[in-house]
Amino acid sequence: MLVKRFAVVGALLLSVGVAQAEDLSVKVEFKDGVMTPQKLEVPAGKPFVIEVSNTGKSAAEFESKTLKQEKVVAPGKTVKLKVKAVKAGEYKFVDEFHENLPTAQGVIIAK
Repeated sequence: MLVKRFAVVGALLLSVGVAQAEDLSVKVEFKDGVMTPQKLEVPAGKPFVIEVSNTGKSAAEFESKTLKQEKVVAPGKTVKLKVKAVKAGEYKFVDEFHENLPTAQGVIIAK
């Protein structure tokens, strides 16, 4: 009986930890070569989710070589990218389909 209680408590603690990791998210909007915001902040050492919405009329592609993330986002769609915990620092990302525009370049700052 005691072992069963420990198992239940452990499962509850694990589910709380997973829920917190999923709740930690940042949002960015891509709209025909313009991203808003261009600077995102996340806590260092914790996993997070980047929610990318494309509200434009053309396709967009979230790409971050330093985070090893790449995803095409169709017009009118939203995707979620799960990112493992990162060290403190700056991690650049772009809308690769419009990367020559300064409005399509951003940075994630982990503190």
